[in-house]
Amino acid sequence: MSEHKIDVDQIVAIDVHTHVHRSVDHAHDERLGNEAMGEYFGIGTMPMYDIPGLAAYYRERKMAAVVFTVDTVSRSGTDPEPSNEEIARLAAENSDVLIPFASIDPARGKAGVEQAERLIGEYGVRGFKFHPSAQGFYPNDRSAYPLYEVIAGHGLVSLFHSGQTGVGAGQPGGGGVRLKYANPLFLDDVAADFPDMDIIIAHPSFPWQDEALAVATHKPRVYIDLSGWSPKYFPPQLVQYANTLLRDKMLFGSDFPVITPDRWLSDFSKLPIKPEVVPMILKDNAARLFGLTPTTPSPNKEP
Repeated sequence: MSEHKIDVDQIVAIDVHTHVHRSVDHAHDERLGNEAMGEYFGIGTMPMYDIPGLAAYYRERKMAAVVFTVDTVSRSGTDPEPSNEEIARLAAENSDVLIPFASIDPARGKAGVEQAERLIGEYGVRGFKFHPSAQGFYPNDRSAYPLYEVIAGHGLVSLFHSGQTGVGAGQPGGGGVRLKYANPLFLDDVAADFPDMDIIIAHPSFPWQDEALAVATHKPRVYIDLSGWSPKYFPPQLVQYANTLLRDKMLFGSDFPVITPDRWLSDFSKLPIKPEVVPMILKDNAARLFGLTPTTPSPNKEP
């Protein structure tokens, strides 16, 4: 796969947390949105984007985005739709704005490890998304470690959902989804056992915000993405750490399409974030994490 074509000088932000819900390989699927998830986030029916649509959406806003699906085969019994392969293939065709992540349910075992190697080697994915609650596993369960070994061995990023989730919310028994798996403190073990792997704790981690801040402060390669909540609801300690101890480890994320980057940025602008910290959160920290460099020659240097 070709290297990224993202010109960090030409974008205003990098959204590290977006979901792809529609496939172009199965265009006969006429689903227009997810009513249950949309109701949870108070947006009506949640729109569902395929990769070309999502790329156009972010290109229009001069933003880049990390894109992924969520593999929950252990609960659903079916492969994710769209597939990891489709997402990676189409993201490569839109590499000026998209960074492909994959998602593999740790319950796949050896087959999942082999799939991870293939997605990295043949499709060029840049990281992996895990959803402990939806996938039903503790992040520090040793059964997941072979997957982490592959990710760490290739110098890629692991992104973990944390805290409350809209998956199953409001359904009888929460749809069988158990919140306990998403306590970010379990990621402390992962960070200790894989010290060379970059880890992103997704969301403000309700009700475990302090645990997330503690892990990110203690472990050098643990970051926090600010997706899934409107910034106007961020707890005070999250804003405090974003301005100080964790200013270089906070990442802009929306959780698109349930929260749009437009809404997120509008609410974020009203927070008491120091002016010098804003570009770090919106773009610079993620650009450093993903090894992105400007592709436009500096006007002060020979091209």
